[in-house]
Amino acid sequence: MKRTLVSLESSGWQWIDFENPSAEELQEVAEQFGLHRSSVVDALQPEHLPKYEDFGLAVFMIVRVFDSEAHREADTIQELTNKIALFYSKEFLITIHRLPTGLIDGVKEKYVGAAQVQTTADLLPKLLKAALRTYVAPAHSLAEELDYYEAKTFLNQQMPPLTRGLYHLKRKATVCRRVLRLSEVILSSMQLKGLQPTEMQDLKDLYVHLMTQFDEINDGTNHLINTYISLSSQRTNEVMRVLTIFSAFFLPLTFIVGIYGMNFEFMPELEKRYGYPAVLALMGLVTLVIYQWFRRKGWL
Repeated sequence: MKRTLVSLESSGWQWIDFENPSAEELQEVAEQFGLHRSSVVDALQPEHLPKYEDFGLAVFMIVRVFDSEAHREADTIQELTNKIALFYSKEFLITIHRLPTGLIDGVKEKYVGAAQVQTTADLLPKLLKAALRTYVAPAHSLAEELDYYEAKTFLNQQMPPLTRGLYHLKRKATVCRRVLRLSEVILSSMQLKGLQPTEMQDLKDLYVHLMTQFDEINDGTNHLINTYISLSSQRTNEVMRVLTIFSAFFLPLTFIVGIYGMNFEFMPELEKRYGYPAVLALMGLVTLVIYQWFRRKGWL
């Protein structure tokens, strides 16, 4: 376990950060600070979704931050995001996470090290804002990826195979939107804790901005998938139309050839001098009639 302690005794509070703690170590901390036992259990579960609990002495929160090192084809909440558990009160702020994260170090250096926070109520919005900002880069990346697939869908002569890429794009946008939507309870509940209105408004603005972006990406991906399927069906129909036209031309010709390919003894046309060119002329006439008929119908 890696444990970092930031103590501001003059202000009467401390920030303790735990990286990959054991259950026994967290139980000791729970007894020291009076944390609820079930919340400590939740803090150890890596797959837990965002939540907010107020048990009197402290507030327990779970936030999920986007993992910038996730695999390109990762498409689940556990694969795309990492969990950070927080216990908050006026006297302390405890953060718990399994994997190393630059978010904690960044907040510590930018705000605590520069003496820009005086209380835990100042520090908590900074942490939450940093957690939300991890979704800014993925939103831009997914929007650019959506533009790429739109260009591939509408500008290429041939329909490229895009279903796999569109699937992962949709899954990532859906996962990010779901995590953010589940995190809304944290922002709405924090209004009752006496935090700075300006900080809360900044958090709300960032949250609304991210939700709008992921909603647009998700809707755009759904429309693009439907369009892609429609265009694929349309081009398949075009191929089938061409094959049908060829079949319409050759069907009567094959019928004529089939008749004269029969080995009957008494076929009067076989004895005629101009029977062969006459049949060829008949086949040409049939082809011309079919062509003119298709042109009149607007099928060619």
